[in-house]
Amino acid sequence: MSATRLAPGVALVTVPGRGLAVRTPDGEFLRVDTGDVSEAALLRHLDRRSGADTGQPVSEPELARLERAFEAAGYLVPADVGPPAGAISTAALAGRRVLLVGDPVLVDPLARGAGGEGADVRLIEPDRIAESVADARAAEVPTAVVWCLDSPVPPGSWDEADRLPRDGVAWLRCHREGCYAWVEPPAVAEGDVTSEDVRLRRLAATAAYRELAAYWAGSCTEDTGPAHTTASGVLTAALLLGDLVAWAAGERRTRRRLRRIDLRALTVTEHVVLPVPRVGPLGAHGPGSDTLKATAEATTKGTAKATAKASVLALSDAAESVPESSVPR
Repeated sequence: MSATRLAPGVALVTVPGRGLAVRTPDGEFLRVDTGDVSEAALLRHLDRRSGADTGQPVSEPELARLERAFEAAGYLVPADVGPPAGAISTAALAGRRVLLVGDPVLVDPLARGAGGEGADVRLIEPDRIAESVADARAAEVPTAVVWCLDSPVPPGSWDEADRLPRDGVAWLRCHREGCYAWVEPPAVAEGDVTSEDVRLRRLAATAAYRELAAYWAGSCTEDTGPAHTTASGVLTAALLLGDLVAWAAGERRTRRRLRRIDLRALTVTEHVVLPVPRVGPLGAHGPGSDTLKATAEATTKGTAKATAKASVLALSDAAESVPESSVPR
């Protein structure tokens, strides 16, 4: 039999009075019928740390049958392939370029993490995005742009970047509003959720849409924080790094996920968000308008509820809602 080892995340568990079980990487436990092979013999063969021996002869054909069953289920890998069991791959972003823009408290830990995963990491200024993307495209290197802000997004700052997915460039971003940081869904291809989509969905989901729009437009006093701490910066960077790894693997699971981080408690909540449908020009929207603009209005007696002419993200955000009586008509 060829040399094998347990796959990363897989463990064999000896259960008193119940025999042998497999713990899968997802935490599921499966009973093992060892047949004519002793549990000690199977453990000795699959787990090199085990020195147990019952003295019973090993049935080679039965042991080979069990090994094939473990391999077929994905619980064994060849001993000479890949990293050692339990090791974390350092090549998840190999062959990819990550352009980082923004504030050091977020960019620095993300740069370390992405570099550790094998990415070609480059820190750039906002006005160098177009040039840096053009260089990466000329080199035919898969590229992601990540913009991290420890503040609200200045009006219009992300408008150009929202068009990056149309050119095959991944677009990831995060920003802070007061005590909350927002990690928006990564946009990888045309039709994915952009920062404009997120803004429209959030406006449609709150009764305080006028106030929120004015806040985003900068019609407010100076931001007073609280700013990111080292801990919240590392947490936010880790979430973005996970999105980068998912992008590199071609996974789609993160591309509809909006996350909000409470910087005081370091807790994360997730919400599903969808793109806002694009439509042709509509009279009142003026020539060239290609986005169905979401609007919201408070309804029902005693409770402020948001409705929208576009599809509404059911996002409950106490930090953005105000009593109906205080919403100007």
